[in-house]
Amino acid sequence: MPALVASDLDRTLIYSAAALALTMPDARAPRLLCVEVHESRPLSYMTETAARLLTELGDAAVFVPTTTRTRKQYLRINLPGPAPTYAICANGGHLLVDGVSDPEWHAQVTARLADQCAPLAEVQEHLLRAADPVWVRKHRVADDLFAYLVVERELLDEDWVKELAVWAENRGWTVSLQGRKIYAVPKPLTKSAAMREVARRTGADLTLAAGDSLLDTDLLLAADRGWRPGHGELADTGFTAPSIKVLPERGVLAGERILREFLGAVRGA
Repeated sequence: MPALVASDLDRTLIYSAAALALTMPDARAPRLLCVEVHESRPLSYMTETAARLLTELGDAAVFVPTTTRTRKQYLRINLPGPAPTYAICANGGHLLVDGVSDPEWHAQVTARLADQCAPLAEVQEHLLRAADPVWVRKHRVADDLFAYLVVERELLDEDWVKELAVWAENRGWTVSLQGRKIYAVPKPLTKSAAMREVARRTGADLTLAAGDSLLDTDLLLAADRGWRPGHGELADTGFTAPSIKVLPERGVLAGERILREFLGAVRGA
C-alpha cells in the first residue's frame, strides 16, 4: 500500500526571496533552484538538494502538494520530480486530478459551506468595511471560496486581527495571519478533508504531512505523522502534538529537512 505525503508549499517546501532566511555567510549559502516565475520574475525557490529529495519522494510515495493557493497560483509552480497526480488547492476547495479540478469534490465542498457557515459575500463586505486603508494594499477573493487581505505588516493593528477572528468565529469562519496576508476561511474548508479523500482513492495506509501556518493545523493532526518548521504561525504559537515533530530549521533549509524526514518515514514504513 502506498504512503501519501500531503505537504503545504509556501514557507514549507518553497520560499520567496524574503522568506529564505539565509543566515550563514554568503560563501556557504546553499545553491537555489527557482520553482516559480510570475510576470517574468523569479518568485519561489528551494535548494537544489531539496529538489533532488523531492524527486526521490515523488518516486517513492504519492506526493500531494497541499496549498491555500488558488488553482491559477498553484499551476504556475514548476516542482521538480514526477508531476503529482493529485494536488489540493484553495485550502481543500479544489482537488486537482492531473491538473484539473474534480467537479464532484468541489460540489461536495460548496454544499457543505452553504450549509455550515455564513456566506462569503457577508465576510467580504465586512472586510471591505472594517479594514483600515492605511495598511490594506489589496482585497482578494480566492476561487469564490474565501477572502484575504494583503497588508503592510509594519502598519497593521494586530488587535484588529484578533477582533476579526472573534467576529469570524461566530459565523463559522477562521482567521489566519501569514506574512503579509490575512485570510478569512470557512471552517469546513480544510486541507485534511481533501487529504482523506486522496487517501481513500489511492488506498494509502500511511499519511504524512507538513506545514507552517494555522491553516495547516487540521492537516497535521489528521496525518499519521506530521512535521512543522521552526518558523511560521505554528512555531510562533508553540503548536505541537504527540504525532508532530518540531524541527529547529528555519527558512529554505527547513524545506530540505522536511523532505529528508518524509523520505525517512516512507522508506522506514
